[in-house]
Amino acid sequence: MDDQNKNLLLATALSFLVLIGWMFLFPPETPNPNQLDNKNITQEQNDVEMPTTSSIINDETPQTSNDTKIGRIKIETSRLTGSIWLKGGRIDDLKLIDYFDEQKPDSKNVVILTPAGEDKSYYASYGWTPVSGLSLKDVPNANSEWTLVAGRVLSENNPIKLQWKNNIGLIFQRQISIDEDFMFSITQSVINQSNQNIKLAPYGIIARHGKPDTIGFYILHEGVVASKDNELIEQKYKKLPDQPFIQNENGNVTIHTVEQNGWIGFTDKYWMTTLIPPPGQKFRMASKYTPQTDTYQTDMRLPAMKVTPGSEKIMITSFFAGAKEVNTIKSYQKNLGVENFVDSVDWGWFFFLTKPIFSMLSFFNDLTGNMGWSIILLTLAIKTALLPLAYKSYVSMSRMKKLQPEMEKIKEKTGGDRMKMQQEMMALYKREKVNPAAGCLPILPQIPIFFSLYKVLFVTIEVRHAPFIGWITDLSAPDPSSILNLFGLLPFTPPEPGSILAIISIGVYPILMGITMWLQQKLNPAPTDKTQAMIFAWMPWVFMFMLGQFAAGLVIYWVANNTITFIQQYAIMASQGVKPDIFGNIKETFKKSKDTS
Repeated sequence: MDDQNKNLLLATALSFLVLIGWMFLFPPETPNPNQLDNKNITQEQNDVEMPTTSSIINDETPQTSNDTKIGRIKIETSRLTGSIWLKGGRIDDLKLIDYFDEQKPDSKNVVILTPAGEDKSYYASYGWTPVSGLSLKDVPNANSEWTLVAGRVLSENNPIKLQWKNNIGLIFQRQISIDEDFMFSITQSVINQSNQNIKLAPYGIIARHGKPDTIGFYILHEGVVASKDNELIEQKYKKLPDQPFIQNENGNVTIHTVEQNGWIGFTDKYWMTTLIPPPGQKFRMASKYTPQTDTYQTDMRLPAMKVTPGSEKIMITSFFAGAKEVNTIKSYQKNLGVENFVDSVDWGWFFFLTKPIFSMLSFFNDLTGNMGWSIILLTLAIKTALLPLAYKSYVSMSRMKKLQPEMEKIKEKTGGDRMKMQQEMMALYKREKVNPAAGCLPILPQIPIFFSLYKVLFVTIEVRHAPFIGWITDLSAPDPSSILNLFGLLPFTPPEPGSILAIISIGVYPILMGITMWLQQKLNPAPTDKTQAMIFAWMPWVFMFMLGQFAAGLVIYWVANNTITFIQQYAIMASQGVKPDIFGNIKETFKKSKDTS
């Protein structure tokens, strides 16, 4: 068997084995999101209890009309549409204007928030918890009717202000504004017109009723996502009912104390809601599941405030509800001081690769305006960066080819004595300064890069529904063409992705990937060992079917990678005086195949 082919096979196999083995045997240490941090919780904070889930949920099905006369304030921005329900003052009706469920003309807009009483209701609620001098009836709750006192429609340049008064001289106000993307600003204030001192604590809640529909793929986190003083915390939905907890009248709850910077919310694959206190604000955040109401909940609990007669206290927080656009989230991290906000995107264990890969894709996309061409330019950039490694490898392979006659002589000379043959081979390599393992060098970096690019294409919304050219309208989905209907020439629909027959329903780009991989092999003669030759002969086509249902963007990367590798290897080997006999190797392959049959 040709030593270079043997190296190629071994490097590929070992790289996958090492990577997979490492992932399973030595997973990276992650912070325990279920460990309660009690170090800095004062007794006063412990006395501040959150409202029960039942107190923020109203059994009455809310009105969904946008008519302010029946209790709803419109939300109309360039990117969002929805409404705020005056009963409870909840942000509970929100859709994305730029995003749709499917790539169809009649597809519905992506829904972020849904009112209580509807299926899978999902909303944000704000309020105050009484600490001293007040009872629960003295603060607004889920059934409180707020009054619109300023503004009419919530838009980028038009905030609204709500007001609620109790019977003892307290005025609660809530001003809500929104920017040009997905960030709400919530200003809560309480004016004390009574003659007594009071103390109360502001809070924010995000509630989801019923388990959300999730993808359930192990490489993607869906559930609670939070940041606590530079520490990322993730909890999957299925783990919340079983988490360690403090049991009190509010149910089972896990609490974390944040000293300076943090945020908490729920993340889906592409969408997210997040409660965000001011930078530097100490607060407590909590996650919980209430089985009685089948509710998943995240809380932001701010310190209690003392409000003397005639004074006013204000707390300004933020609420993100929208698409996890990386550059948008980065701008909030930079401009609003939302620390580690970009980590709400699930970059995975190889974040040191996935983040720069996305940055390069984003840069090329700004240049070309097309994510498909960006992937090809990214491939070219990666291959250029790895060129010194490839050059060393292909030069070594060329020298090995020049030594082929001497290697054959050694084999004949040593007969069946493998020990002696290996010794003389190693002596030959040392004398000619050839490293037989150098052929593995370009392969090893490709494995983590491949997985990292797969992760980026899977989790970033920028690739979702992104077109390339021709029939590729979504680079995050498999190539929709199919060999089964001759790529659209025959009048029937090929199997859908996920079906049993989908594995053989491969499209144009998977086939191109198999062909380019096969041509790359033909730069070298087939192995002399029949078993190894058979393995190498089948490898391109096995990979073709294996990757056929992967994201089209990933397969396009692999086609570009194979093509550039072929050009590099051919040029470097020719520069060393070894011109690959591609057509001769192809002819020899077919001849051996014919002889075998």
